[in-house]
Amino acid sequence: MAAKIRKGDLVEVIAGAYKDTRGRVIRVQSSKNRVWVEKINIIKRHKRGVTGQSESEILRKEAPIDISNVMIVDPKTNEPTRVGFKLVFDISDEERQRLEAAGTPVKPLKKVRYAKKSGEILD
Repeated sequence: MAAKIRKGDLVEVIAGAYKDTRGRVIRVQSSKNRVWVEKINIIKRHKRGVTGQSESEILRKEAPIDISNVMIVDPKTNEPTRVGFKLVFDISDEERQRLEAAGTPVKPLKKVRYAKKSGEILD
């Protein structure tokens, strides 16, 4: 199945402690349905220093969020929206329907993601 949320997408958190906050996706792990969002769900990790080489420090980094808790922000309406897929052809719909009715198969140019609220293409 194609990924509805990809690296670099602007998303809004819709559930949890960070609800109604926005950020860019920096990593997606589709096998576990997790996403890492920039500046959201920050955790601290303590790093031990090595004597004479480096000092100990506290690292701040993003932790994963379940993919069901984020929605893509529609570029047209600036609101969270669901994502759909559609095929884009290099010819008009009328021409494509006429060719398919005549028995000529028409291959799509590509499959793209679109915002369901406004119909805006995301890719």
